[in-house]
Amino acid sequence: MNDENACGYQKNKSRTMALEARIERIRTLNDELRAFRRGGYVTITSGVQSLGQTAMQAVLLKVAQFDAFTAGNDPHAEHDFGAVEHERQTFFWKIDYYDKRLEYGSPDPANPDVTARVLTIMLASEY
Repeated sequence: MNDENACGYQKNKSRTMALEARIERIRTLNDELRAFRRGGYVTITSGVQSLGQTAMQAVLLKVAQFDAFTAGNDPHAEHDFGAVEHERQTFFWKIDYYDKRLEYGSPDPANPDVTARVLTIMLASEY
C-alpha cells in the first residue's frame, strides 16, 4: 500500500470509528430513556392511557425491558423504535430527537446538551 492509499485508509478508518462512537452514544442515551426514564420525556398516547393504570404500567415495563433489537427493526443501531405485546395488543414505542425548546429536530442527537429526547408509547393502531 503506498502512502497515499494508507492515508486514505486511515481517514476512512477514523471516520468509521467516529461514526461508531456517535451511534453508540445515541444508543446509550436512548437506552437510558427507555429503560430508566432518564434524560428525556415520556409521552403516552390517549389510546394507551384509556387501557387503565395496570395495563399502562405493564406496557411501560415491557418497553423498559425490550432488548429484541435486530437489523430489521433497528437498522441504524440507535435503539429508537420497538414493538411489544400485551394482552394480545401490539404497542409501538419510538424515540425522537428535538432541540431543547422542543420546536425543531435536534442539531446533534448524540449531544444531550442540545437534545431533548421524547419517548412516545402508543397502540400500533395509533401509528
